[in-house]
Amino acid sequence: MSERVRKQPGRCERALSEAYDTALLDLDGVVYAGGSVIEHAVASLTTARDGGMHLAYVTNNASRTPDAVAGQLTGFGLPTAPTDVITSAQAVARLIAGQVPEGAKVLAVGGEGLRVALRERGLVPVDSSDDDPAAVVQGFDPKLNWERLAEAAYAVQRGVPWFASNTDLTIPKERGIAPGNGALVEVVRTATGGTPQVAGKPETPMHRETVLRTGARRPLVIGDRLDTDIEGAYNGGVDSLLVLTGVTTAAELLAAPPQHRPTYVDADLRGLLGPQPEVSEEPDGFGCGGWTASVRDGALALDGDGAPLDGLRALCAAAWTAAGDGTCGADAGKVLARIGL
Repeated sequence: MSERVRKQPGRCERALSEAYDTALLDLDGVVYAGGSVIEHAVASLTTARDGGMHLAYVTNNASRTPDAVAGQLTGFGLPTAPTDVITSAQAVARLIAGQVPEGAKVLAVGGEGLRVALRERGLVPVDSSDDDPAAVVQGFDPKLNWERLAEAAYAVQRGVPWFASNTDLTIPKERGIAPGNGALVEVVRTATGGTPQVAGKPETPMHRETVLRTGARRPLVIGDRLDTDIEGAYNGGVDSLLVLTGVTTAAELLAAPPQHRPTYVDADLRGLLGPQPEVSEEPDGFGCGGWTASVRDGALALDGDGAPLDGLRALCAAAWTAAGDGTCGADAGKVLARIGL
C-alpha cells in the first residue's frame, strides 16, 4: 500500500510487472498522445502481459466507448477487449444511477461514450434542459459547442443536480496540450456558480469502478499526471508509477505535495519491465546511481554523474524530505538542467 507521506521514490527488487498483478494504465500521455502511439509502449506492455500481468486501461476521457478504445489499442498492436477499458463515463453513470430513479432522464453534455454508459445503467440521455432531466452530466467531447454548454448551464441554474465525468483541465494531443473537460466544466461553473459531483480520477468513484470491473488484488496505477493518476492512486491507497511521457515535468515532480508523489518514477513504460532502484540516504543527502542530491542554503544541489533518471530520483528524495521547510523550489529548473531534464 502507498505511504501516506512519501519522502523518496520507492524500491522494488523485482520487475514491476511481476510484483503487481494488474496494471491500471492511463491512456493519453502514457500509451498514446492523440492518435499516435508513444515510443516503447506497445513492446513494453506486450512483454508485461506475456509475463502474466493483467492490463486494464483506465481513462478520464469520457468521449469514446470502451469498444472504440479497445479497437484503437488493438490497432496499435495491443489486443484489448472492451471489458479491459474503464472510463470516467462509466464511473459517473454509476454515481448518477445511485441518486436518481431508474429510467430517469439525464441531460448528457458529452460524446457517445457518455451516452452509452448512461444507457448501461438504465438512464435515458436527453439533449435539452426543457426535457425535465433529473440530472445533468458533462463529459469530454472534442466537438462540443456553445449550445450544449448553454443547455447544461440552464439546467444547473434551475437546481438540477450536476455531475462531471472528470475535471482534467488539459489533454495531450499530437500537436500539443489542449483544453480538457475540466476547462469546459469551468465554463458552466462560471455561468452558474455551481459545483458538480466529480467521478473521474482522482476521485474515489473512479477507483471503485476500476476495482469492481477488474478484480485487481495488487494493482499498480500508471499515469503521466500528478493531479489525476497519482493522486487517484493515493486516494485509493495503492502504489503508482509516473512516466514522463505526458504532461508532468520533472520540476513539477520535485515540487509535488504528498498526495502527488508517485511510488515509482520512470521515463516511459519500459519501467514496468525491471526493478526500481534504491534511493539511499548518504552523509550529505540522498544518492542514486552515481548522483548525490541535497539541500544547501535552502536550494537543491546535485553532484556526481550517471543516468538522468537516477539523478531525478535522488533529487526527488532531497526535495520531498525538505519540503516541510519550504525549501528547494526556486532553483529546481537550474538543477534539472544539470541532468538534461
